[in-house]
Amino acid sequence: MADDQDPIIDAPEANSQGTGEQPQAQTIAQYIKDLSVESPSAPQVFQWQTQPSLDVQFGITGGKVGDDVHEIILKIEVNAKSESGTHFIVDLSYAGLFGFRNIPEEALPPFLLVEAPRLLFPFARQIIAEAIQNLGFPPVLLDPIDFASAYMAQADQQQQIDGQPGGAGEPPVGNA
Repeated sequence: MADDQDPIIDAPEANSQGTGEQPQAQTIAQYIKDLSVESPSAPQVFQWQTQPSLDVQFGITGGKVGDDVHEIILKIEVNAKSESGTHFIVDLSYAGLFGFRNIPEEALPPFLLVEAPRLLFPFARQIIAEAIQNLGFPPVLLDPIDFASAYMAQADQQQQIDGQPGGAGEPPVGNA
């Protein structure tokens, strides 16, 4: 029966016996850290006949908050504007706490900047859709974000900066 058990679940027992050195990652909690929703042109916006254009921006921040625990914050901003004015603005910071064991520090960035946001995104997407609907507009379902490509692009950009004379440690120029 012990052979059928998941080694990740058994890892605390294995660690107490000195045989478990398997890497472990666990989602501890997910939560809204900050949410701002507004329709600055209401009620006039509901009489406008123009379709707004959507501008969606995202960013990932976070850091270590305890031994083997990191907080990742997925920040998503959605702005809907037309020539008539601003229809709505939604600004969400959705966070997660992730616990790690037996993972080297150099192996953490891909998880923290790709896998953690990928796990958080569906929940953040739902919160944004409901918030927009609660403003009186049709819900906006955001397209999935390819966090791996964004991570690789940022890593390539950083490598180019680090490879230039005097460029090490300087922040990249432009939008990331």
